[in-house]
Amino acid sequence: MATPTLIIFLGGFGSSDAERIVDDARLAATLDSIDAWRSLPGSLPAILVTDRDIDTPDRVTVDRDDGDFHFGRRLAEVLRKHSVESAVYMGGGSLPLFSAGDFANVIERLAEGVGVTNNAFSSDLVAFGVNDAVLRAIEPVSRDNSLARALQDSGGLRIDALERSLATQFDIDTPTDAAVLAITGGGGPRLSETLAEMQLDARYRAVLPLFLDQTKELVVAGRVGSHAWGYLERETACRVRLFAEERGMEADGRAESGEARSLLAYHLDAVGLPQFFETLAELGDAAFIDTRVLLAHKRIEASRRDRFLSDLGRWELIGEPFLRDFTCAAVEAPIPVLLGGHSLMSGGLMALNEFAWAERDAGRL
Repeated sequence: MATPTLIIFLGGFGSSDAERIVDDARLAATLDSIDAWRSLPGSLPAILVTDRDIDTPDRVTVDRDDGDFHFGRRLAEVLRKHSVESAVYMGGGSLPLFSAGDFANVIERLAEGVGVTNNAFSSDLVAFGVNDAVLRAIEPVSRDNSLARALQDSGGLRIDALERSLATQFDIDTPTDAAVLAITGGGGPRLSETLAEMQLDARYRAVLPLFLDQTKELVVAGRVGSHAWGYLERETACRVRLFAEERGMEADGRAESGEARSLLAYHLDAVGLPQFFETLAELGDAAFIDTRVLLAHKRIEASRRDRFLSDLGRWELIGEPFLRDFTCAAVEAPIPVLLGGHSLMSGGLMALNEFAWAERDAGRL
């Protein structure tokens, strides 16, 4: 087998305080991932593809380009430029809990001639052999969520999904993800140091006891996969009321095309914000809501800054009217309501639940 090369894409940095929370966490997690990769035997090569100047560990290649960006064309260019024959691609900040042992498992699978991804429907990590057909399959791909499916459907590769676990499902995409990691711990030393100064919203603490209480119920609404539902059924003491909708809407292009639809959004439109959150409080003792599904349903292109401010509950700073009003109502709701994206619906829930049980075992909860 050709020596595998780790390729991490890290870009899209913002200028607002809300965006910097995520950007700093993603950068720290990226450097921790490179350290974990480089700790494996053989001095395996690593390439960081970015649009800004970054101090990296020794013997890491930085491929910098701040021109017009298209994911597939850029990845194919990097693979050709550096003569990569076997690649382990991941997005910057993805899988911050992925260890050196996890990387070693991926390399073993590659040696068997099998491609690997963390999620076949919305990939953050994809490991694959490179050939001309693969390069042709990569070039049209507009975002990395679709990479695993493109390699399997158009590149002629067999791509197997890793076992669903906290390590393979948790990403840092939003401030919610950073806050969950700040309260639960985990990740490498750079990430832990970066998150140590994060100011946590009281809602994150408030939901922890609910996972352990058989008399309580959580409302979970958004892009929830069967693995997350099964996990919640097995590992939580509370009841869970689940509204699973629009899984894979980014990878399939339904969000971009305006085809995404949400039962929750239809109900919100019918009854209005006050009644919506009153009903939510009747259905559960806390709620986890994937706001990206609501925005896609309503065809609202909220800025990254506004989405992140919503996750943080800072409604008064949000410019987009619907998202500002929705976030304000969520903050003032009679139950704790956590807002976020796809990762909150899988890795975030898993991390909070596991931390709650650990705190109970330690006598702190």
